[in-house]
Formats: sequence, structure tokens, C-alpha cells
Amino acid sequence: MSHGFKQDMPPSGGYETIRYKRNLPLRGPSGAMIFGGVAAICAFGFWRLGAANVEKRELKREKAWSRIYLVPLILAEQDRDAYRRSQAALAREKEIMSDYPGWEVGKSSYNSSRYTPSTIVVL
Repeated sequence: MSHGFKQDMPPSGGYETIRYKRNLPLRGPSGAMIFGGVAAICAFGFWRLGAANVEKRELKREKAWSRIYLVPLILAEQDRDAYRRSQAALAREKEIMSDYPGWEVGKSSYNSSRYTPSTIVVL
């Protein structure tokens, strides 16, 4: 039985294969390279942070020792300053109380031979 039309058939040798996979070009570094680069940068940063911490610790230690070495000098300077202030205070007292006979300059009003440094600073 013929219907009067010819059936459409594939060409001889068949059709071309259908390309269904994505054919994208490689763009940029791979994920492993990016991860490796980030890990290297982080490792370098932590190394620098450790070196900075060591340096900061060393500077702190040096500052503490310099203060320890300066303590005798500072104490001596404070003693000299206290002596100068006490001598100036005695001179002022002698000048102010010169009109009162029997006044002993520098005599403590307390009945004690114990040394008590002045805690009042005259500005």
C-alpha cells in the first residue's frame, strides 16, 4: 500500500553527533591554586604576627629593665628635691617668725625623734 509520499530518511552515514557538553574556556586559576595562595598569605601573616609579638615582648622587657635601673637615680633626685624644699621651708619659717623671741626654727611640734617626711607640697 502506497500513500503517495516518500518517508524522510537520515542521510547516508548518519547525522552528526550532538554536542551537549559545555565547551567553556578555562578562565583564571583553579580552586586549588586559590586555596593554596590564601593559605600561603595567611601563613606569612601569622609568621609576621609572631615576629611582631616577639619584638613587642622584647621592647616591654627592655622598658621594664630601664625603669628598674633608673629607680636609684629617681630616688636620689627626689631626696635632693625634698632636702632643697625643707631648707627653703626653714628659711621661710626663720624669716616669718623672726619677730617672735624664743622661737626655734625647724623644731617639730610633735614629741618624737622619729623622722616623718612632709606630705604637704607647697606649690
